Amino acid sequence: MNASASSAASARPADIRAEVARLRKLATLLNAAFRMPGTQARWGLDTLIGLLPVGGTAIMAVPSLYIIWKSWTLGASQPVLARMLGNVLIEAAADLVPVLGDIFDTAFKADLRNVALLEAHLGLSTP
Repeated sequence: MNASASSAASARPADIRAEVARLRKLATLLNAAFRMPGTQARWGLDTLIGLLPVGGTAIMAVPSLYIIWKSWTLGASQPVLARMLGNVLIEAAADLVPVLGDIFDTAFKADLRNVALLEAHLGLSTP
């Protein structure tokens, strides 16, 4: 058992739920904090900052990788972490294509996907 798994095992369920809730708030800010007027489409800071050429993608990788790191400390399995990293890499690769990458990024929402993976792994998903 690694250090993160043992610390996650010793954490109280309420603490784990609170940490996952914080990660969900961060992911929502990044991917779905704002609604496009007259539509149900949502976007977040990731879309806005991602409009900066190349630098925007690099900047937005930091909070995405933070979510993955926190998931590791909460005891996410290697396959779950690999899927999370894959989501971030897919989004980053798409972001390299001007405009179309931003549209893809807005629809794909890697950070919300990754928090959902963590919730499912921890058995915290709501029906």
